[in-house]
Amino acid sequence: MFKFLVFAGTSEGRKIIEYLLRCNACVHACVATEYGKELLDTQENLIIYAKRMDFDQMVQLIQSQRFDLVIDATHPYAKEVTENSKAACEKCKVRYLRVSRPVKKIEGCIFVETIQKAAEYLSDTQGPILLTTGSKQLKAFTVIKDFSTRIYPRILPVPENIQYALELGYQGKNLICMQGPFSQEMNLAMLRQIHAAYLVTKESGDAGGFLEKITAAKTAGAVPIVVGRPAPQEGYTYEEILELLRADFAL
Repeated sequence: MFKFLVFAGTSEGRKIIEYLLRCNACVHACVATEYGKELLDTQENLIIYAKRMDFDQMVQLIQSQRFDLVIDATHPYAKEVTENSKAACEKCKVRYLRVSRPVKKIEGCIFVETIQKAAEYLSDTQGPILLTTGSKQLKAFTVIKDFSTRIYPRILPVPENIQYALELGYQGKNLICMQGPFSQEMNLAMLRQIHAAYLVTKESGDAGGFLEKITAAKTAGAVPIVVGRPAPQEGYTYEEILELLRADFAL
């Protein structure tokens, strides 16, 4: 039986895990939180690690389990995890594959390089903001005047995320706590509900619901602010990963 390690946390990661299990492979899945663990169905031949791992912990896990392949299916913005997992595989001489989402360039958006630049841009604007960049980025937007009333953060429904947002000064009535990705219709309903003037998003690709957010923003008359990816990533699309698994492991 082949043994795989999947660094998950994305919809592609969950689908790859499900595919491998259907093929009767043994899968070890790494997710950052207990909430990420809840999104995976407990099954035979699936071992889940629900914690953030540093480089040394990754090396220890890979060396102890002797995986046939490691698949990095973390978010495009999870730069540190990607760097560490790739380096750990090189150290352990284990094959590594990175799932990559094609970059979408769409007209009519304001592109900025960093979260901080997005916050700086919005500091000179007015009107409600639908913020969809995740709970880790909430602090950067507290530099905006009246952020507590202007910004509607959409974050995962995890108690620590909600507590963190409240501690920063965001209003509870403005928090939208839901698991994505979201359809165009759902995004549009949210934007219209808050009368959004701006939508802030990362360039998360098709699997992250990027196009649905941008299309909804334009329909609602909200300006899309897009934070570009940290750096171009080499890798394979979800479909290409499946083809490699079929070709190299006869799955």
